[in-house]
Amino acid sequence: MVKRPFVSEYCGFVQALFIQHDHLSPPAMVGEALVALGYEFDEFLVVPKEKFSSPNVKVELPDYRGYDLLVPMGAPWSVYDTATIGNWVLDELAYLGDALDHGVAILGLCFGGQLLAKATGGDVVRSPAPEIGWHVIHSDQPTSIPSGPWFQWHYDRIAVPPLATVVARNAAAVQAFRIGRALGLQFHPEIDLATLNGWLDNGGHEELLEAGLDADVLIRHTEAELVSARVRTRRLIESFHQEVVLAPAASQASA
Repeated sequence: MVKRPFVSEYCGFVQALFIQHDHLSPPAMVGEALVALGYEFDEFLVVPKEKFSSPNVKVELPDYRGYDLLVPMGAPWSVYDTATIGNWVLDELAYLGDALDHGVAILGLCFGGQLLAKATGGDVVRSPAPEIGWHVIHSDQPTSIPSGPWFQWHYDRIAVPPLATVVARNAAAVQAFRIGRALGLQFHPEIDLATLNGWLDNGGHEELLEAGLDADVLIRHTEAELVSARVRTRRLIESFHQEVVLAPAASQASA
């Protein structure tokens, strides 16, 4: 691994890049948690709003060497659907693998966690059934990754890379894994009510009907969970910051 100097060593802050695969998935509560820790972040949109229905766009991702942390986010597509998103997803897989090899921390959220798995030797496969809504997970490290409930909306699941350590799971899927300076999550710690409503207004209502779920019930459940979910997300991000993002700096300081 090639070690790189941290932006924070020179600028007094930590710099993150959110890779937003669609216009409906803002940083939301994860962004809030990073800002509270003193981060500054940029947002890069892969598929513009006007291309949402034909997302196989050509993209040049920003140079990861300018960032301490990459946060690839969710998406309504499948990692393996190269006929639909192959023009950019293959490049992003290589990009994430290269960034990790060069010491950049990565936090993958749902589709982003699946990308991380695929980029590091794992796989992504279709789930027997979708997992949508608020679900409790079993966490081996509850002080770092609370057991939830966490918000889920996915049709695929992760087959973990050989060198990864699974740290959270439930009956439906692997929910969190660590590999190198990266953490992949199957759930959505960023979710807030505005994000959920955006998903519902762009095909989500129809997906819920197909799954036999009620959008009004999901909205009310989300409203009831948001205060405690924000606390859980803050704890997850603070732990990731201390245990992963700052770990190389701590090692250099003690050398």
